Amino acid sequence: MAGPVQKEMEELLTQAFAPTRLEVINDSAMHRGHAGDDGSGESHFTVVIESEAFAGQSRVNRQRMVNKALGDIPGDRVHALAIKASAPGNTQ
Repeated sequence: MAGPVQKEMEELLTQAFAPTRLEVINDSAMHRGHAGDDGSGESHFTVVIESEAFAGQSRVNRQRMVNKALGDIPGDRVHALAIKASAPGNTQ
């Protein structure tokens, strides 16, 4: 079951990018007791997103776009965020 931070991330990314694929994966259990684990169960995530908005963008720009869309979540409410962003037909 998705927690409130995960749901908010899914909503923000859907609004910003109308993705053809979106997975917001909660990796927090794998980091229990490690640095950045705040006990909330929502401290570490992986985002896999595919959207036309990423066409022609570099990997760094795609990651910046995702971080911008998520506002204060990365680095403030979430300790670690791995981003795998691509355009349809492009797995880079």
